[in-house]
Amino acid sequence: MLDPAALAVYAGALFVAAALPGPGVAALVARVLGRGVRESLGFAVGIALGDLVWLGFAAAGLAVLAQSFSGVFLAIKYAGVAYLLYLAWKLWTTANLAQVVERDASREGGWRSFLGGLSITLGNPKVMVFYTALLPNLIDLGRLSPASFVELAIVTEAVLASVFGFYIVLAGRARSLLTSPRAMRLLARSCGTIIAGTAVTIATR
Repeated sequence: MLDPAALAVYAGALFVAAALPGPGVAALVARVLGRGVRESLGFAVGIALGDLVWLGFAAAGLAVLAQSFSGVFLAIKYAGVAYLLYLAWKLWTTANLAQVVERDASREGGWRSFLGGLSITLGNPKVMVFYTALLPNLIDLGRLSPASFVELAIVTEAVLASVFGFYIVLAGRARSLLTSPRAMRLLARSCGTIIAGTAVTIATR
């Protein structure tokens, strides 16, 4: 079992890091605004599970190894950038947001949405730094047992669920207030701009 005080400090640090708007949050909010809550859940799950991948690297002492294979994560990073740019293009070129959401819901399966969110987290420098540099200063990873890792993983996903849930609900309510075709078109293009900006931010870090 992890020390409760250390676990609380970790949870607090993760909450602050996750709540501060970054590429992942920006992409999630823009996706909810553009496609709705339901079509964004797989994306959010992918983002959250990406954190577990980095947590696993840190817990297994593979942070240095992960940096050694930086080329692999660089490829994942640009795959996420390409996916975001695709979403931005789709939102900018649609005339009716409601129709494109309905049409893409059948074309873009849950797995594709999930992998898009996962690739964003795996290639997000902010997440990398948190788990490979900051985490070892919060938790004694040298004494981390399998049971303690599970405990840490549960806390991680609980914190991320609360943060992402807040942003999803907030974005979902904002989206429901905009119903006219003109408002929906402006919303789609605004979301496309945010997502494109997120892609550029990730690509240049």
